[in-house]
Amino acid sequence: MGTPDFAVPTLETLLALPEAQVVAVVTGPDRPAGRGRQLQASVVKQAALAHGLPVLQPTNLKDPAFQQELRSYAAD
Repeated sequence: MGTPDFAVPTLETLLALPEAQVVAVVTGPDRPAGRGRQLQASVVKQAALAHGLPVLQPTNLKDPAFQQELRSYAAD
C-alpha cells in the first residue's frame, strides 16, 4: 500500500525477493496534474502495471467493496 514516490524502491525490492509474493498494489486514485489537469497515475501504479500487478485504487479504504476485493487476494 502506498502512493508516494519513495514507495517504489520498496515495491521493487519486494518483487526481487524470491520469498515474497506481491499479489496486488493499493495506491491512491489517479489525480489531475499539470496545466491541462489531465489525470496522472502515481509512480507506484506505473511501477505495478509495468510488473503486471493488479492495482487497487480505492477512494475510501472503509468502502466494503474495496475491502472485499482486497480480501479476495488472501494476502498476509
